[in-house]
Amino acid sequence: MDPVKVSSRSVPKAVAGAIAAIIREGNSVEVQAVGAGAVNQAVKAIAIACVYMKEEDIELVSVPYFSGIDINGEERTAICFKVDKR
Repeated sequence: MDPVKVSSRSVPKAVAGAIAAIIREGNSVEVQAVGAGAVNQAVKAIAIACVYMKEEDIELVSVPYFSGIDINGEERTAICFKVDKR
């Protein structure tokens, strides 16, 4: 499955909805962010997704890790979050 890519201009509620939809399908989610602003929006989105899923008695867990990604031929380091049901 493709990662959910977050930028500093991403709307956290919209990203949270995408995360929740993927989790409801029974899959785990990889959320990818490059840069401080993007990581901030990603963390907000994951927190909001936790609230959405808690309303359905589903608890989420998130594990952060670094990943090397290619952006326009340039190697960058992304902070990724694997989000899954507990």
